[in-house]
Amino acid sequence: MANPADKPDPNLTTPDEGEVREEELEDIEEEDDYEGEDDDDEATASKPQTREDAAASRANAQNLFRRMGVAPVPVRVHDVIVKGNEKTKDHVIEAEVEGVRQATTLQELLEAANVANFNLRALDIFDSVKITLDAGPPELPDTTNVVVKVVESQSPLAAEIVTSTKSQARSSTLEGSLKYKNIFGHGDIWDSSLAYGCDNSGEVGLGLYLPRLRGRPSPFTSRLYLSTQDWLKFSSYRERALGVSLGVLLSKNHELGYTLAWRNLIDPTQMASRTIRRQIGHSLVSDLKYTFKVDERNSSLRPTRGYSFVSTSQIGGLVPDSRTLRFLRQEIDLKYAVPLGFYRSALNFGVSGGITFPWGSGYKSRASSVSERFFLGGNISPVCSLGGPSALWGFKTRGLGPNEPRREAEDDKSGDAYERDFVGGDVAVTAFADLSFDFPLRWFRERGIHGHVFACAGNMAELSGNKYRYFTAPKFMETFRSSVGAGIVLPTSLFRMELNYCHIVKKQEHDRAKSGFFLTFSTPSS
Repeated sequence: MANPADKPDPNLTTPDEGEVREEELEDIEEEDDYEGEDDDDEATASKPQTREDAAASRANAQNLFRRMGVAPVPVRVHDVIVKGNEKTKDHVIEAEVEGVRQATTLQELLEAANVANFNLRALDIFDSVKITLDAGPPELPDTTNVVVKVVESQSPLAAEIVTSTKSQARSSTLEGSLKYKNIFGHGDIWDSSLAYGCDNSGEVGLGLYLPRLRGRPSPFTSRLYLSTQDWLKFSSYRERALGVSLGVLLSKNHELGYTLAWRNLIDPTQMASRTIRRQIGHSLVSDLKYTFKVDERNSSLRPTRGYSFVSTSQIGGLVPDSRTLRFLRQEIDLKYAVPLGFYRSALNFGVSGGITFPWGSGYKSRASSVSERFFLGGNISPVCSLGGPSALWGFKTRGLGPNEPRREAEDDKSGDAYERDFVGGDVAVTAFADLSFDFPLRWFRERGIHGHVFACAGNMAELSGNKYRYFTAPKFMETFRSSVGAGIVLPTSLFRMELNYCHIVKKQEHDRAKSGFFLTFSTPSS
């Protein structure tokens, strides 16, 4: 589901930084007689500016620019004045511009004002934001007042319709959401959403986003949801869940989340394999998840330089109930992009791994929950996906790994039904390499259409239920799956579309993979 907290990095430099600097410097010189009068007071008539005054102001501004180019210009912020907020609380705005108070030079102040402007716009509750610098009191030289003028959104309601393709999903999802902004003046955003996938999956949710939690610069999210996932075709079960999730972004790189949900697995076909049948029924999910994420790539759709690293640690079973799923889960994902210097070519490579295991009494002989296991394959590019092992070019959704025969096989030559259930793995590893390059034709380059050649490999295995006794590293390496291919990539602002030809180099018995042409749609992971 869409997360309102997924906003751009406020530390990035925005394109209009130069405009902000020039405008603010002019404001400093032109309003050097400002003495902090309240806008509600009756305005007095100002004298028209003469040609000599205008020339003097321009000369002062040019002199200030020259001083800034030679050495830091000392300045101190005397006051921060907020204007235009009728509903939004002052402390919400002041918290986002707190950085300007620490500035000791004009250069630092302009940088801090630029970041503050970006932060206020990122709240998504203002139609416009303008930050200007006025001269401080005459008796306090080298001081300035920071004036923040905002225009609150005229319409607090906002509707949005998006499509997405997530890892392990075999089809695209259409999602519609309705947001109501700033109801209580704390920058709060309330949303209701409805998502439906072509695979009969769906979700209904109600969410809340707060930019700060108890005065701390930690965005807070909460969501009440009812979801259903249809895995009948691949694993003979349908999953339904009703729960609530809470999340706190502790800093730019650290996030903490908690989920409490009532989950139900059903088998309406009565054909499930032995492993799936043992897990049919209700269970309680109570898990705490910590995510460390660094993404220094220059693009999530076509990275040509930089790296990304994601580590996710999860523990389930925090409620003293016999039906609570108790498990430990760890995922890592590392990607690196190296520019090659010609035709905007770049080599992307990455490796992902994950492991999950039950804990508690009798954990060695107890099987892990199928919902917490790893599944590989699917309609997504490894270049875009972040978070853990999932994608392999050329392999269908849940198309490889441990599998078992169903209770009753269904002979359907159309391919709508399979004779085996894929039950997932407790340990999974994937790796890929992707060489992207521009086409010589200018028409393709102007539209971002480029080519790529790739190779990928991956494998998974079961460990729980005493199956760790049969796990050996040589056997795990021998059964690795792999594929190579080439294709055309059409990136857009929302997703990455690939038309690829994949050749399956190695697969195992019962894997659902074949060589041929494939069309994939991928959205960048959050």
